Amino acid sequence: MAWFCSTVLGCPDGVLGRVPAIQEVQDNLMHMDSLTLSSCNTSFAFSLYKELVLKNPDRNIVFSPFSLYTALAFLSLGAKSNTLEEILQGLKFNLKEIPEPDIHQGFGQLRQELSQPGDQVQIRTGSVMFIEKFLQILAEFKEKARALYQAEAFTADFQQPHEAKNLINDYVRRQTQGKIQKLISDLEKETCMVLANYIYLKGKWKMPFDPHDTLHSEFYLDEKRSVKVPMMSIEHLTTPYFQDEELSCSVVELKYTGNASALFILPDQGRMQQVEASLQAETLRKWKDSLRPRMIDMLHLPKFSVSTDYSLKAILSELGIREVFSTQADLSAITGVKDLRVSQVVHKAVLDVAETGTEAAAATGVQLVPLCAKYYDMTMHFNRPFLMVFFDTNTHIALFMAKDTNPKGH
Repeated sequence: MAWFCSTVLGCPDGVLGRVPAIQEVQDNLMHMDSLTLSSCNTSFAFSLYKELVLKNPDRNIVFSPFSLYTALAFLSLGAKSNTLEEILQGLKFNLKEIPEPDIHQGFGQLRQELSQPGDQVQIRTGSVMFIEKFLQILAEFKEKARALYQAEAFTADFQQPHEAKNLINDYVRRQTQGKIQKLISDLEKETCMVLANYIYLKGKWKMPFDPHDTLHSEFYLDEKRSVKVPMMSIEHLTTPYFQDEELSCSVVELKYTGNASALFILPDQGRMQQVEASLQAETLRKWKDSLRPRMIDMLHLPKFSVSTDYSLKAILSELGIREVFSTQADLSAITGVKDLRVSQVVHKAVLDVAETGTEAAAATGVQLVPLCAKYYDMTMHFNRPFLMVFFDTNTHIALFMAKDTNPKGH
């Protein structure tokens, strides 16, 4: 029995940690460029997003496509036959065009690109496997896991579920700097493997908001309901912008100091579902290609913190990843035994957006200051539900995706 957990933290201030260079697997494999990988990642992200929206209507949504994507690709290292094909096809890879070894090689290269030293955005991501102490992990799997995914493996006594649960939760808590306190609430009786993946992202806005300009303002949940939220503001901002007339939405890019950026998508009133239905890799590519620098006289953006907790077994099954959860699962490349399957996929995410960047900023008080009467030629007011995509500007990988329907988190 395998229990699979993906842990995510979105918390863009800091320096990117260095990941050791991959040596052994560089020479003999064809290279899959990062654009191919980012396109597949984006397709997977939007497919997953649409399923989450169906199951969580009118709720805040935040998840890391990259974290979950990497975790499932790592799991596929241990899969064989149809189980392997289902996972990789569910991740939107065309196995007729891209051989399986190239996919893993692509992830190895991507990790290197995301960990370039000197970047001012901090990204910590990794995978860890906890295996029942009486099971033996195959040497070949260990080597590939370390070389391609920088993955660690530990033994755990799942006959003592409370101790095993604490071991896993303590590890994830340390790796996410305390942001994910409790990944696993309980373990199933037959659990003998837990796979966890985490991501920690922290960065500062290139053009930060002044906390003194943050005022309480209305955020419209729908046409009839609104809540008061702290609304950040910035004047005379020149930033990439695109008005999508076809999809009835505005797209603004806010950059971090370093190799990361965030797209904020504001659908016109009543057009959220139309925009969501149109989300695909080509849509994101069109938005990015169409962005042009534009002076925005006043930009208003809510200060918010979103936290989510998903059980994704049913959703991944909808995306075609089914056999790995069944008695037909073949994960024999991990331990050599075939009676191993995934019982659950847990995904937790925390995303804080504040004046200095995507980070928790609890010390900043909201000051109520009267607004001066002033006319602005162009104002962007994120005072109704909007979407966000946080991505690495070098690899174009979608690190986080979110929908804010209520900045108060309800």
